[in-house]
Amino acid sequence: MKIYLVSLAAGLLVGVIYGVLDVRSPAPPVIALVGLLGILLGEQIPPLVRQWRAPEAAKVAWFGDQVKPHCFGQLPGAADKSKTAKADA
Repeated sequence: MKIYLVSLAAGLLVGVIYGVLDVRSPAPPVIALVGLLGILLGEQIPPLVRQWRAPEAAKVAWFGDQVKPHCFGQLPGAADKSKTAKADA
């Protein structure tokens, strides 16, 4: 239920902004796309600010020994890399 109220509040806010800017609703395609771009960029700001305030160490998704063989066999060039990696270790 909370998500519906937040969605309604966001819609009301956008409606007020449209009224202030004297843009008819639905907005012309270019204005609507610029607004969507603003939304997409705006959602990236809070995580960016959190990262700047408290940087975290890089997280590793997988380790070299956890990689399974490819379903089509050894990929071209992979044999050379695996030999050099073993020689370095």
